[in-house]
Amino acid sequence: MPAFRQVGEKQLPNPVLCMAWSPKRDLIALANTTGELLLHRLASFQRVWCLPPSEYTGKEITALAWRPDGKILAFSLGDTKQVVLCGVEKAEILHVFPMQNLVTCMHWTEVIEENSALSSFYNSEDESKLFLPKLPTLPKSYSTTSKIFSEEKSDEIMNLLGEVRLNILVLGGDAGFVELYAYGMYKIATVTGVSGTCRSLSMSSDLKSLSVIAEVRSADNNPEICYIQLDTGLLSDCLPEVTRMARKFTHISTLLQYLHLSLNCMCEAWEDILMQMDLRLTKFVQEKNTSTQVQDEFLELLLWGQSSPELQALLMNQLTVKGLKKLGQSIESSYSSIQKLVISHLQSGSEALLYHLSEVKGMSLWKQRFEALGLDSGAIEGAITAVGSFSLKANELLQVIDKSMKNFKAFFRWLYVAMLRMCEEHVPPELNKMTQKDIAFVADFLSEHFSENEELFDRKGKYFNVERVGQYLKDEDEDLVSPPNTKGNQWLRFLQESTHLKESPLLFPSYPQKSLHFVKRMMENAIDQCLQKPAEVIGKSVKQAVFLPLYTVPESSENTPRLFELPSLWNDKKGKKHYVVFCMPEISPSKLYLLRKGTDPNRHIPNSVISVDLSHHLDNAEDENAAAQSHYIYSCLDARFYDDDMLTVVLQGAEDSSRRVLAQLPLTSTLSCETEFNWEPNLRLDQQSGAIPCQGLVLGNQWRELENMKAQFVAVNGIRKVACVLSDNLRHIRVFEMDVEDEDDEGADSQNASADQDGLETTMSSQGQGEDSVDAEGKAGEQGEEGFQKAVEHLESDEALNFPKTDTRKHAT
Repeated sequence: MPAFRQVGEKQLPNPVLCMAWSPKRDLIALANTTGELLLHRLASFQRVWCLPPSEYTGKEITALAWRPDGKILAFSLGDTKQVVLCGVEKAEILHVFPMQNLVTCMHWTEVIEENSALSSFYNSEDESKLFLPKLPTLPKSYSTTSKIFSEEKSDEIMNLLGEVRLNILVLGGDAGFVELYAYGMYKIATVTGVSGTCRSLSMSSDLKSLSVIAEVRSADNNPEICYIQLDTGLLSDCLPEVTRMARKFTHISTLLQYLHLSLNCMCEAWEDILMQMDLRLTKFVQEKNTSTQVQDEFLELLLWGQSSPELQALLMNQLTVKGLKKLGQSIESSYSSIQKLVISHLQSGSEALLYHLSEVKGMSLWKQRFEALGLDSGAIEGAITAVGSFSLKANELLQVIDKSMKNFKAFFRWLYVAMLRMCEEHVPPELNKMTQKDIAFVADFLSEHFSENEELFDRKGKYFNVERVGQYLKDEDEDLVSPPNTKGNQWLRFLQESTHLKESPLLFPSYPQKSLHFVKRMMENAIDQCLQKPAEVIGKSVKQAVFLPLYTVPESSENTPRLFELPSLWNDKKGKKHYVVFCMPEISPSKLYLLRKGTDPNRHIPNSVISVDLSHHLDNAEDENAAAQSHYIYSCLDARFYDDDMLTVVLQGAEDSSRRVLAQLPLTSTLSCETEFNWEPNLRLDQQSGAIPCQGLVLGNQWRELENMKAQFVAVNGIRKVACVLSDNLRHIRVFEMDVEDEDDEGADSQNASADQDGLETTMSSQGQGEDSVDAEGKAGEQGEEGFQKAVEHLESDEALNFPKTDTRKHAT
């Protein structure tokens, strides 16, 4: 009976660049050479969804990582130098942030260190919900100028917050680039002093240190693989403070994203409809041959009921009576939409921002606890002021909308009646009456929008701006074309005349000449300054504790995808150790090496370097053929940590290179080695490999031959007990359940196949026959896994019952 049960196999159309199992569900994410991100389910390797490459994000995926709760996928893009957070449930891009360097590797770790100060914080996390209203859901997108965002995003945006327990996304790149992002959103540290290009990373779950595998140029310009351990003790020592600060800034980053999307919706409501009026009237001005100004043309029509032939041609041929009526209704509808978005979204989001920034300011004033983390109360005060200015500008826009709606209604009503008269059609009596107030509204409209056209032509390349709301939504640095008229405002006059209030820090500046977009960018820059200072301070506290050159980069690996290359890193959470597994094929092709370091850089770990001899790894052979191969020499192609006590490896036969084996290597016996290795500090490890203590490894039945497959790489998840093997052409994939065995007899095979089919059909029906949801499957899988484990333990403990473990597992699956 071969070990491990194969549950899926597939030939993929495009080569795979990276693959990673979900930490919580039987799902694997793949990124291929075309820039697609694919999510597959364990059962029959069924595809759940595909996220195609986007011109807004990029097409060259360079690294991949799951958030510890399995709800968000992070991936980096080489062509645009961006990191993207993608929602797993609906394959939606939730957040994108730019990077200074190319990201070559990433690791997302969850902090499991318990602290009494954290418990109270976890319980009080939702206090803001008592004081702040729930942010309303964003409306369904109009045409979505930002194509990467889709409908009803606010709930998904809020999901970016995730669990309260701290998790950190670590990014590494070329030129020693290393950055840490709390909750995957807030940059908490920019690490300096790392040399070379990062190949892989692993942050310890107690936050005491960060392991980095880097490719460094040696003195003679040869590329060397080195192990670097960075001391991140400040994060560990100030864990409660770091968690509080990071959580607050993640709230703030999420709210900025929410405001950004709200403003996008406002721009969409305005752009397509309100610009039509500008364009049509501008065309009229450019084509007219008369020397009179536009304002005079319309005023003449207003006062005397007479129009020039040019104006009449514009109104009757370009606008038309029906078109004017439709345009008026569209503009009124757009105004109402923008008004609702300002009141329910921009103002609510601004209030929430002020609340969270005020709490952060309170933290910054508690210098004993938070000063070491770089919280600057001055920068935070500046951010609060900027948010206040944004809120004032949103309120100013509401007043402009209100006034514009009155003027536009009066203007369109008057113009509609004038056009009916031109057509000599019947004018309804209710429209025929114009009060003095209505005439004043129209006159105001004409004077505001059609005056100084020559000056505006010189500045903007157009004669006038007929739409006052639109100027607030333009993302430009120039002043507003028609700023609000503040003459006669008693409050402003009082401020100007008051010596004490004129420059008071308690009052938010209003920037009457600037657009809403401009003030929003000011606010974002002010908040960015708050975010940057802690990242700089914490980054400077990170010091290099260990630097160990391991071996020179073999020439044979030059064409190998860097994302799959050894060394592989692992954090033993219980033992508080960093593990590194690697091969040195040019020094000793049939050996596997294991390096161990304590997460506390000052802690000594005995037997820090051990090698495993792969030439005598088969034992307890059940037949003569296997016995003949018990002394077969193998080399390791790939090795990944299955859990703290087990390695999953892909082995290649030394004599028959086409023979590939998937095996589980227990580390317990290997780590019991008593011989100590003394590292010569001036030498690379490969230059003293002969002194490394070596352990022979004996396996039972925890291996299987991979027939008809040139297996090369493997990805595993010991929690879910699954493995995915990838061929050397990066297109052929096999998926295995690792804790069960394949049955040899035909009856069992057919029984298993039917059980698998039943399970798949059940899953598909619960998913609505679609590829759009993973949440129900994940929850059911977790519950089923628990129940199954209890059942298996019960059966194994009862010797009277002799049910095969495989059958139980298959029916449970």
